[in-house]
Amino acid sequence: MPDNRQHAKGEARPQARSVQARRLRLLATTDLHMQLGGAASGLSRIASLIAEERATAAREGAICLLVDNGDALQGGALGELAAEEPARPHPVMRAFAHLGYDVLGLGNHDFDLGLERLEAVLAQAACPVVCSNLGPVRGVLPWLVLERAGLRIGVISALPPQTAVWNRHHLEGRAEARDIVAAAREAVQALRLEGCDLVLALAHSGPGAADALPGAENAALAVAALDGIDAVIAGHTHERHADPSVPLVLPGANGSDLGVIALEAGAEGRWHVATAALRPVSAAVAEDPALASLVAEDHARAEALMARPVGRVEAPLHSYFTFIAPDRALALVAAAQAAALRPLLAGWPEAGLPLLSAAAPGLFGGRSGPLAYADIPAGPVALRHLVELQPFPNDLHAVVVTGAQLGDWIEHSAGLFNRIVPGADPVALIDPGLPGHDFDVIHGVACEIDLSVPSRFLSDGSLRQGGARRARRLTYAGRAVMPDQRFVVAVNSYRSSGGGNVAALRGAERLDLPGTGLRAALAGYLGGAAHDPLEQAPPPWGFVPLPGARAWLQTGPGAQGHLGELAGRGVEAAGIDGEGFLRLILPL
Repeated sequence: MPDNRQHAKGEARPQARSVQARRLRLLATTDLHMQLGGAASGLSRIASLIAEERATAAREGAICLLVDNGDALQGGALGELAAEEPARPHPVMRAFAHLGYDVLGLGNHDFDLGLERLEAVLAQAACPVVCSNLGPVRGVLPWLVLERAGLRIGVISALPPQTAVWNRHHLEGRAEARDIVAAAREAVQALRLEGCDLVLALAHSGPGAADALPGAENAALAVAALDGIDAVIAGHTHERHADPSVPLVLPGANGSDLGVIALEAGAEGRWHVATAALRPVSAAVAEDPALASLVAEDHARAEALMARPVGRVEAPLHSYFTFIAPDRALALVAAAQAAALRPLLAGWPEAGLPLLSAAAPGLFGGRSGPLAYADIPAGPVALRHLVELQPFPNDLHAVVVTGAQLGDWIEHSAGLFNRIVPGADPVALIDPGLPGHDFDVIHGVACEIDLSVPSRFLSDGSLRQGGARRARRLTYAGRAVMPDQRFVVAVNSYRSSGGGNVAALRGAERLDLPGTGLRAALAGYLGGAAHDPLEQAPPPWGFVPLPGARAWLQTGPGAQGHLGELAGRGVEAAGIDGEGFLRLILPL
């Protein structure tokens, strides 16, 4: 492989060198999702911490490297602005250049707007971009050698191989993904042959297990266990985690933390980690005025864009109770999807099949915190509200499934809930290890979910040993759904491309229809006068009554203004917990 793909720009491979630096301070951000400033977190506040850490490194005579670990290019109002005005210089790349980043890694969401758009943005990067397990991507290196103060520092980067599945509609036939650990092992070997003194890994992947299986989505601990790796920056799962014994840091998300790893060289030149820590960001951390000024115009333009009116709603929409009660917001998304799909089916043989619509919550708290819920008042609706309902720029797709596949699809979604035993103390209703955005609610059919039995499927889509069927009395138009009955289902591109590991969809037929953005479909529906028949469908699901069983649910504190919707169900508000969530106790 040519040297210009392996070494930082403008740096020739030295024939002889004198290693003088004995300390290295590694600073890292991850999962920024375009959060550059204007809040109690974000890059403009992290910038102040970066300046402090660089000053510390200077006092210690240490090399200081600043890296980003992916998922910086999509999310929030600035993400919408960047998509709306692709010809303008990208605000994230301008911010990274201003702060003097040394290396950028890629995350799965960086591919959400397509390969061409990603490559155009990366062409604006003022530093090298690395991805070791997905490519080819123009302008992206498989690994990198940085020369700093006589040290040769190797950098590798990897992201979930599932990225090629989640963005199949963008990447199929154009880019391939490899296993994280296998690609990292190969890159480390190449870098050690290059004479690197130490190797740093940007693993846009959750910690996972130290013995991660091939193809694992979360494998940062397995990367850290590889011979030749000196430090790991993890990401993807939005956790806050630091462990100097591994050594690994995972600096949260949305600009919540700066990750810091301090490495020192021993007497024999072997590097070890002195500290690995997180520096949290809050309103008490001052914004960097230069960076805030740099993106001020972008923020103003983004705010104006997000205020653009698209329609109105007659009742409040929110996601506080999405896991325990019918969700008007999900029902609206489902109806908009169906309304956009009906004219596209005209002339297709499948147009005569029953039309259903699958919708999953986009904001549901969890690792994103107690403020991460949709909460839209009745009245005018603006673009910012559509982003609450659809945080990611997915397209509308359509699949054809049988009644048997439909039942298994619902069973997979029902795996989000823990098993509940009547008579026991209240337990968590939701399994925190499972993402809420995989809870598909199929509108147009109805069923009951029995939480007294174990879930049927594991999160990877495999059949759980001893797993029973939770979904009971699945009906369409008041009649039992037959195993061989066929349905067309409106669904987002993430799910139809394999996101969420729904085994039932692996054999489903996908209809090759014209691409339509889900937000555009939702805006069109809110701005129109016609209502889709799916709005009149019965509630899609409910729990099988379990006398004597109780569970607790974390939701946002904003739910206190909507508790009247749960009147008569015996739900108790148990106050705000230590994480800032409102805890509800509910009888089943």
